[in-house]
Order: sequence, then structure tokens, then C-alpha cells
Amino acid sequence: MTVYIIIGIIIFLVLILLYVLTTYNSLVRLKNKVEEAFSTMDVYLKKRWDLIPNLVETVKGYAKHEKDTLREVIEMRNVPYDSMNTEDKIDVNNKLSRGIMNIMALAEAYPDLKANENFKDLSNQLTKVEEDIANSRKYYNGCVRMINDKIAMFPSNIIANMFGFKKQVMFEINETERENVKVEF
Repeated sequence: MTVYIIIGIIIFLVLILLYVLTTYNSLVRLKNKVEEAFSTMDVYLKKRWDLIPNLVETVKGYAKHEKDTLREVIEMRNVPYDSMNTEDKIDVNNKLSRGIMNIMALAEAYPDLKANENFKDLSNQLTKVEEDIANSRKYYNGCVRMINDKIAMFPSNIIANMFGFKKQVMFEINETERENVKVEF
């Protein structure tokens, strides 16, 4: 009788150990997916980051009295991109999105600027990069949702807490980006 109890306890402990191991491994796999997804998106964010100075310089010549809009975008870019952590990159890029929308809205007010070949080329490149960012943002946010679900759900939340897994930050637009861009002269 005691042999069966000991065997039952051993089987129970082995099952718990297997659960802990599989849950831990799935959390690691999800964490790696989030990192990979951010790295993919980071390539496009950096590409946009590098396009912005060219766009600003092109717009400067046409919209001299719109210096505030241009200055805001330039100031956001003054921090070296590679020195930022993931959350800083998400925050700064959300603000840059707003600045880029303002620059593109300015272009609507300056027909000569819209007709400028350099501006057209930069605008087309930026449009392509923005599409790539949007697609990679969807993938990143999907990966973040999966790991955050696993971290929050019982009983995997116990394993996540034991091994220090933390909720990841979604890449969302802020409220000001949802508003229409206003261009006033």
C-alpha cells in the first residue's frame, strides 16, 4: 500500500515538473518571438529614422515659416537611435509618427513642394516604410499579446512569476495620433 502511495507521489511530482518545464520553455519561446518581432520592426523604424532628416531638409526650403513643426521632428531625432531601449523607441516613434503626419500635411499646403521630385521620392519611400512598420507592428503586437496572455493566465502565471517573466509593452498609437492633423497659417 505504501509503495503505491510513493509511486503516486513520484508520478505526481514528475507531472508537475513536466508542466513547469513545458510552461517555462513556451514562455522562453514567446519571449524570443517578441524580441524577433521587435527586431524586425526596429529595422523599419530605423529606416524611417534615417529618412526623416532628408525629408525635413527638403521641406525646410519651401516652408520657412513652419519652423516649429520641423524643429519638433528634429529634436525628437537628436537622441541616438541605438542608445534607446525598446520602450523609448516605441515612445519616440509614436511622437515621430505625429510629426511626419504634420510634415505631410504641410506638403499639401505647398504645391511647389508636392511637385518637387526629391520630396516625391522621399514621400514614396516613407509611405513604403510606414506600410512595413504597420505590418511589423501587427506581428509584434500579436506576439506581445500571446506572451502577455500566458503570463497572466492561471496556472502559467505562477511559473512566469517564479522565473521573472514580465508583461511586454504593446506598440500602440497615442490619442493625439488619432486626431486629424490641423494645418494653420
